Amino acid sequence: MEQTVEHLFRHEWGKLVAALTKLFGVHNLELAEDVVQDTLVKAFEHWKINGVPSNPSGWLYTVARNKAVDVIRQQKRGEEFARSFTHLLQSEYSLVPTIHEQLNEKFVDDDRLRMMFVCCHPSLSPESQVALVLKTLCGFSVTEIAKAFVCSYDTIEKRLYRARQTFREQQVDFELPAADVLDSRLNNVLMAVYLLFNEGYNSTHHENLIRNDLMREAMRLCELICRTKTVEHANSHALMALMCFNASRNNARMDDDGNILLMKQQDRSKWNRALIETGVFHLEESAAGETISKYHLEAGIAYEHARARDYAHTNWHNILSCYNLLQQLYPSPIIALNRAIVIAELHGPKEAIVAIELIEGKETLKNYYLLPAVLGEYHAQIGDHTKAKAYFKEAEGLTHSSAEKKLLKQKEQSLHRR
Repeated sequence: MEQTVEHLFRHEWGKLVAALTKLFGVHNLELAEDVVQDTLVKAFEHWKINGVPSNPSGWLYTVARNKAVDVIRQQKRGEEFARSFTHLLQSEYSLVPTIHEQLNEKFVDDDRLRMMFVCCHPSLSPESQVALVLKTLCGFSVTEIAKAFVCSYDTIEKRLYRARQTFREQQVDFELPAADVLDSRLNNVLMAVYLLFNEGYNSTHHENLIRNDLMREAMRLCELICRTKTVEHANSHALMALMCFNASRNNARMDDDGNILLMKQQDRSKWNRALIETGVFHLEESAAGETISKYHLEAGIAYEHARARDYAHTNWHNILSCYNLLQQLYPSPIIALNRAIVIAELHGPKEAIVAIELIEGKETLKNYYLLPAVLGEYHAQIGDHTKAKAYFKEAEGLTHSSAEKKLLKQKEQSLHRR
């Protein structure tokens, strides 16, 4: 029962916080979270004795409405809530009807969408935006957020506190941004969702390399954006396609002993075909836009992997074309490094090493474990085992993932055996 309730609470948390924030105002975000926390505590205590009700979501909304009414009555008269609701919430005659009308499941998608744009307000740093998305929309505790992004508890608390303070100082409204800035704000939202997914796909510090909980939350939020009629969908569909293609490989990425299986080693019969088909649908939908984004190109790369019946039949030429365009439109050392990996598939390890040496701004990757890991692999392939072992050891010292450390150690030991 505890697992069922935990899953339900995680799913319902963001809906309830968004609905209450609409009523209380963004400046009272912490108050909204407190009401939801009290609601879930009461639910757990009640359900532990009486069992989960037939409509648990409706049960939570009823308790949340009652607690919201109690909280507002306890506030000093004159408390400012959301501008459009303050006068209604200060009057005893309209308080209860307003709470019951607005805290309603029929507004769930609209409330969560607005909450996403609030969390990704441009006045906040990307780190604060992601922390807020995890806290307010995904129901993650401060401890879970700190663990996911390798920060101390206090660091996350400070980020959340500063974000709430910014909302109060700037009087941020619980509204979608104006049409002229909607696209740029949507980019912030999609970037937060993408960062969330990536941390789940390849967790940097968690004991598990793959965090399905983070990936599911990211895909759930992106799916909501794709269903919403008030925003431009092309980039959202492209991101959804990318996440579907990547997530489809999860069951094949580790063996039973917890060893990483690289794509060449993976059993493709374990890839989730339903997710791949969903990804194809979203990729086709993304073509309706007039521009091409990095999500389109990365989804195109992931699609080529998904459609290949085995590793040998991967269309590396198409993948290289995507990376060439990515490097042209969104130049970065990481994209250049990934491009070099494709060059190795087409032209061999020596050409790849040359491409890596020519990466502009390569010094920014000095703490990125994949750079020495890739160089170690290619030097091993050309027979320079001394350099290869040094690179693998360097990479092992740069990653915090136990699974990645284990893989690098195995590669180094295999060279010793040779």
